Amino acid sequence: MSAETLASREVPKKENRFKVWRQTRPFWAGLFTMLGGVPIAYLPYGDMRLGNVTIAMATTAGAGALIIGVLLITLGLTMWFQPVVRVFAGVAAIVLALVSIPVSNFGGFLVGFLFALIGGALSASWAPAPEPEETDEPAEAEYDGGSAHEDGTAMTAGVPDQREATETSIDAKGGRNSAG
Repeated sequence: MSAETLASREVPKKENRFKVWRQTRPFWAGLFTMLGGVPIAYLPYGDMRLGNVTIAMATTAGAGALIIGVLLITLGLTMWFQPVVRVFAGVAAIVLALVSIPVSNFGGFLVGFLFALIGGALSASWAPAPEPEETDEPAEAEYDGGSAHEDGTAMTAGVPDQREATETSIDAKGGRNSAG
């Protein structure tokens, strides 16, 4: 497939379904946001055992950390399944990541904070690919560097046809357009 070939709008093959699904939404933004929510929600409740000694990171703000973590995971899923609200979800993820610094053990020891911050920024900046233009003519397989008009004159690559200016195209209504 060359760069000039337009992508088809057919039903994707089984091996391409995930790739097509992933390319039509902010996939990496959702993944980073959900990965950021896990340490933020888990660390205030988790404990680590070293031999007979149990180290607990229990804090008084455990409920706030759990809420922030669950909201980040929910926002990551929203980015995947409702890409229309990607900007809102991205900004909300950035705000929650910033709030997690004082609430949840420095944002899940900065790991959850960084993942959520990157995921929110990716979501807010993601834009869907433009729809390919439908044409009646089949796309050429190779580019030969130029083409010719029907009358045999050569046309340079990348330069559109120049048409003669007519009386209706210049100074129509003083150069102003009317919308009704």
